Amino acid sequence: MNNRYDFVYLFDCKDGNPNGDPDAANSPRIDPQDMHGLVSDVCLKRKIRNFALVAKAAKPPFDIFVQQGSVLNDKILDGHKAAGNDVDGKKKTADRKQVQSARAEMCKRFYDVRTFGAVMSTGANAGQVRGPVQLSFSRSIDPILPLDLSITRMAVTEAKEADAPNQTMGRKNLIPYGLYRCHGFISAHLARETGFGDDDLALFWQALTQMFDHDRSASRGTMSPQKLIVFKHQTALGNAPAHKLFERVQVARKTEVEVGRLFTDYSVTIERHSLPVGIELMEML
Repeated sequence: MNNRYDFVYLFDCKDGNPNGDPDAANSPRIDPQDMHGLVSDVCLKRKIRNFALVAKAAKPPFDIFVQQGSVLNDKILDGHKAAGNDVDGKKKTADRKQVQSARAEMCKRFYDVRTFGAVMSTGANAGQVRGPVQLSFSRSIDPILPLDLSITRMAVTEAKEADAPNQTMGRKNLIPYGLYRCHGFISAHLARETGFGDDDLALFWQALTQMFDHDRSASRGTMSPQKLIVFKHQTALGNAPAHKLFERVQVARKTEVEVGRLFTDYSVTIERHSLPVGIELMEML
């Protein structure tokens, strides 16, 4: 890759919980100072990983390192074996050549390692990888309203409870609506180090536009991608500061709308004129 990329990603959630906080009884994440909603970067990365699994069937070079139920140290050991290293996995290796060769094999095999990076020093040491693709926390445009609703279940778990008059009670956390904004960055220099190439980039853009369709659940309500605005730099170092490019994208609730409940209740304004030299604006969604 010879180009740096910065992008603005907008997605929304209707009648669901976009990213629960396990330290707060799984309630939607919020900034307590202004009540704006938050979605963590790892939440979106999980969905991107899951989409890559569906799209590429976990076949190298698009296998996924961090996935549910996988034993990471076993995968690291496999990387050493693929590199021809004599490592048993019971102790960390201090051989620099072995670390570098295993690291290269891990980048070659796993899409998420060469995209997001990984810490692979937990077993048979394969070093660390700093990924070229980085995401910010997503923040809602307006404050959100977390709701804690009661739900009931008619069935019982044990026979002795069958004649009991009370139903089983439960809780469900959701927000009526939230439009979230995420900022992303792709470094050409780090991409060269990990081997992140054009096919990987194409899969990443595809994931951002389609991943919610393959991640449905009742608890998440209706989550949808709404805008993907990409600033492509002509050079690897970049042709303009990222924050100045992001300022060209303004999102606000329409003045006539009292409470936003749809994406159409918001206006997205993109300043396309007088772009800095060497910057190409691409609206992918």
